[in-house]
Amino acid sequence: MQAASTQEAVQQQQQQPVTATQFLRPHLLKLAAYTPIEPFEVLSKRYGRDPQDIVKLDANENPYGPPPEVRQALANMPFPHIYPDPETRQLRKALAEWNDIPMEHLLVGCGADELIDLLMRCTLDPGDSIVDCPPTFTMYAFDADVNAARTITVPRLEGFKTDVEGIKRAVAEHKPKIVFLTSPNNPDGSIIAESDLLEILALPVLVVLDEAYIEFCSEVPSRIKWVQQYDNLVVLRTFSKCAALAGLRVGYGAFPLGMIEYLWRAKQPYNVSVAAEVAACAALTNLPYINQVRDALLLERSRLFDALAGISWLQPYPSQANFILCKVTEGRDAKAIKDGLAQAGIMVRHYAKKELSGYIRVSVGKPEHTDALMAALRAM
Repeated sequence: MQAASTQEAVQQQQQQPVTATQFLRPHLLKLAAYTPIEPFEVLSKRYGRDPQDIVKLDANENPYGPPPEVRQALANMPFPHIYPDPETRQLRKALAEWNDIPMEHLLVGCGADELIDLLMRCTLDPGDSIVDCPPTFTMYAFDADVNAARTITVPRLEGFKTDVEGIKRAVAEHKPKIVFLTSPNNPDGSIIAESDLLEILALPVLVVLDEAYIEFCSEVPSRIKWVQQYDNLVVLRTFSKCAALAGLRVGYGAFPLGMIEYLWRAKQPYNVSVAAEVAACAALTNLPYINQVRDALLLERSRLFDALAGISWLQPYPSQANFILCKVTEGRDAKAIKDGLAQAGIMVRHYAKKELSGYIRVSVGKPEHTDALMAALRAM
């Protein structure tokens, strides 16, 4: 009887059609897709404008482009047909010198995004949790969802200040593995105070400090060297902003030595392309250019802030990054403002999330970009 029953069950299974989704991890079927920013080619077709006629202030990209040495190095790559160095030794050596930290602490990724995902894959079991402090970079919560982890939300206080006491309560109650902090924070450009960071580092939790925009910060230095003294600190950096290599995807992180050994084992062996490493190394040979571009963007950030403050229905927030967040007031619709600017060929960022639905974020561009933006805003 049991054999017959088993045979009948097998026959029923064979009669049911096979669907591709049945092979997926169940939690992924409910995963909300990440909303990326679109490139010039897509925007050009959508709005019927040549790429050079689009003012792109929606993704915090560096409008000045990389140092000239980057294009020269890419044009003269000797071995594009050979797999890249799996340890990115040349780049890590240059990064160690630039940041004054032993290269043994450094790991390079295909953008800092890859390192966020790698870190979660290596630390989180399904059902583990992270602490997220919105509004902030949404990749943390997204990658937690991908890795079947829970996100414990500790919203920011008035003025986007980190709620340190809220984080303490969340750590005590939920026992999360990781707390993600961003300084300067995206989307508002605020920084975390040293005293707040030290309080959070005293908690029994891994602290990931994302410093994607630290080169534009004039108030505090990078804390990348702190990983040498704190075993629960990871610091992430990127070439996308300061070196204008967003399209080549190069990020890096500094990790405690007790952790990085296992990240090396788990990472994809050829995760950073030959082109990406060549470009990043070339960029680091011209630090005066990188500093000059940074200074130009800081100067324009000040001018842009003053100009935005002159619009009665915009309330810009002081920023230590290469963007400015603006609250849209006087009953105006922030999404309509964003859409209206897009029709004029000017792209800014608007968020569908409730806490930011009444805001727009504007990347700092060149002076002519500011002029075009302000002319369009005043026309509204």
